[in-house]
Amino acid sequence: MTTDTSTLWDTVREAIRGSRQDLTAIPLRRAVVLIAVPTILEMSMESILTIVDMFFVSRLGSTAIATVGLTESMLSPTYALAMGVSAAATATISRRAGEKDWEGAARTAVQVIVLTLALAAVLGIAGVLASPRLLGLMGADADVVRTGSGYTAVMLGGSVTIFLLFVVNAIFRSVGDAAVAMRALWLANLVNMVLAPCLIFGVGPIPRMGVVGAAIATTASRGLGVVYQIVMLSRQRGHLALARRHLVVQGRLLLELLRLATPATGQVLIETASWLALVRIVSIYGSTALAGYTIAMRIVIFTLLPSWGLAQAAATLVGQNLGAHEPERARRSVWTIARYNVALVVPVGLVCIVAPGTLVGFFSPDPAVGAYAADCLRIVSIGLVVFAIGMVLVQAFNGAGDTTTPMLVNLGSFWLFKIPFALVLAQVAGMGPRGVFLAITAAYTVQSVIAGALFRRGGWQKRKV
Repeated sequence: MTTDTSTLWDTVREAIRGSRQDLTAIPLRRAVVLIAVPTILEMSMESILTIVDMFFVSRLGSTAIATVGLTESMLSPTYALAMGVSAAATATISRRAGEKDWEGAARTAVQVIVLTLALAAVLGIAGVLASPRLLGLMGADADVVRTGSGYTAVMLGGSVTIFLLFVVNAIFRSVGDAAVAMRALWLANLVNMVLAPCLIFGVGPIPRMGVVGAAIATTASRGLGVVYQIVMLSRQRGHLALARRHLVVQGRLLLELLRLATPATGQVLIETASWLALVRIVSIYGSTALAGYTIAMRIVIFTLLPSWGLAQAAATLVGQNLGAHEPERARRSVWTIARYNVALVVPVGLVCIVAPGTLVGFFSPDPAVGAYAADCLRIVSIGLVVFAIGMVLVQAFNGAGDTTTPMLVNLGSFWLFKIPFALVLAQVAGMGPRGVFLAITAAYTVQSVIAGALFRRGGWQKRKV
């Protein structure tokens, strides 16, 4: 693919360096590359941060691993709220950017940060105070509670860094400064890679802190990423620069953001809860089946991260083009990104379908676990194409400010269809875990079909934000 003035590689380099282009005026394919490439790299960095932590913590034994796993589960509401506020930020700020209303974009960005700090404060204080009890409620034994409550307290108490990284990066992406968002995650990852082993195992004068050191390293690294974000927001070099005149709380705008964020958060919580329900169904068939399912889904989630980045790019382009009164260009940007997403996942899906055993072999030497994992990976990978299309369509609705429609689509696809269908296939039809695997692919097919039909109706184009 080429543009009028540059090759694809030139555009990729420009995307990584950072671009000041008007995404609503340049050729559409070039706009997609400029916003998508740094967003894909940003999403990959968030996953690597978690993987690095698990790599070092795994050296501390099963108790430390259990602590990290349980705490990650407790952070699910934090991630859901962060994604919900991010969706509200993208819908409103990208619309202002498309209108070239940079003052309005700056004022909205301040309200987004105010809302984020308020939510993070409530969750963080509650998490610190209740961390030992929360671990117990999650099923942790006495040893995990004793050794892991410090880790949980630091991670939950420092969840403000998770909130701000997600939300402020959404602000940057919304105005077309996706490279800044990418660099914030790069910085956090590089610092974490150095800091985590030093604090976990102790180096020189730094004492050995064990699993608590992992929490401190992760939180401090994310915090440094946030400092970088704030510095960049206060400078005059990007599309958006905050000044003292913008630092005024606006109640009506806060309420509008909360109105958009609530169903967007519901989207994530509905999907997350449906996965927990599937775990409960698979667990009926024993720990071997559950371990295989867990390994396969970790691989699927990792392979879909680039697709998630492309979907986020769709939200930005929809919002900006609607703000620029270009609804047809907004529509074309969504289908263009959907095609790119399909092209991205097809090679990965083929590898997972043809050689699932090779991939799962890296995670478990147990042939029984590997058999379940390979079966799950093969079946779920058949549906990667509809996964890719569906996530782009969902984010397109969010970018247009219609966060309620995808919430209802998720409710119907995952709770009214996926869970009952999984139960029927697994228990009534006697298919066991394979029935659950088939239900996953079927549910995302349903989501994609419904979202596509609603998107073609075009009601999202009339949303006022």
